[in-house]
Amino acid sequence: MTMTPQPPSQQSTQTKFSLLDGVILLGIAVFTAYLLYRLTYSFNYKWNWSVIPNYLININEDNGSWKSGVLLQGLFTTIKLSIWGTVLAALLGTIIGLMSISRKLFFRLCGRTYVELIRNIPALVLVFIFYYFVSDQIMPLLHVDEFSRSLGRDNGWLFTLFFSTPETMTQFLSGVITLGLFQGAYISEIVRGGIQSIDEGQWEASRAIGLTKWQQMRRVILPQAIRNMLPPLANEFINTIKYSSIVSVISIQELTFQGMQVMASTQVTIEVWLTITGMYLVLCLCLSFGVNYLEQKMSRYTI
Repeated sequence: MTMTPQPPSQQSTQTKFSLLDGVILLGIAVFTAYLLYRLTYSFNYKWNWSVIPNYLININEDNGSWKSGVLLQGLFTTIKLSIWGTVLAALLGTIIGLMSISRKLFFRLCGRTYVELIRNIPALVLVFIFYYFVSDQIMPLLHVDEFSRSLGRDNGWLFTLFFSTPETMTQFLSGVITLGLFQGAYISEIVRGGIQSIDEGQWEASRAIGLTKWQQMRRVILPQAIRNMLPPLANEFINTIKYSSIVSVISIQELTFQGMQVMASTQVTIEVWLTITGMYLVLCLCLSFGVNYLEQKMSRYTI
């Protein structure tokens, strides 16, 4: 199996700005201006952006150093939730996706049952189910709370950096499990579809040269399937970031939860939610651009 670069004409496509694009952008600008006008003059809304910077970053009065505000801390928690939820979802999705295409009926039934069960239960219901189940049943058995509190100040900061504070570890793990299980069902379908999109001749050719089933999957099928799976996987990874806002209902101090706290204490509504929208947008766009760059790098070669 060899990989050859594609011709330059196939590596990139020329993007042209059409009249329709201009009309759409103009329409968006006019609609945005109309909304601002209605808020400012018709509804007599008093804009107060001056309170937002203090909740993003401020000065520590004890030593005079800069420290992150509650909104920035919520963004960090959202990033940690999204990373660990994505890792768990990717692992589950890959395993369930492989089970769904297994020759054994038991594995296929297990995979299909998981997918249909998770996809037909609202994510908010899953949050409550796993929050109460994890906190009441699993946590005492694993002694997670005792472990996180026994780390001390020297090692506790490192644990908090990658996970959560000891006081909120139960909620954090519940949120990660919920995100992982929920998104894993959709990722498993992407994995299954990506593998099944590979031509049967690839299986036969790799079998003919003596590769085992695992070697066929690892060396021949998956490298080609991943290229087909990248666009829908990127969409699900972005959805994981957005779905992380649901876990605010179990008091995980992520971005949406912190935004509601700031709104309640300052009575500033639109400014807070516009700021949170911008933070989510930047986070999702960074992930989208990263995946697009990876997709372009992989599309330069054909197998």
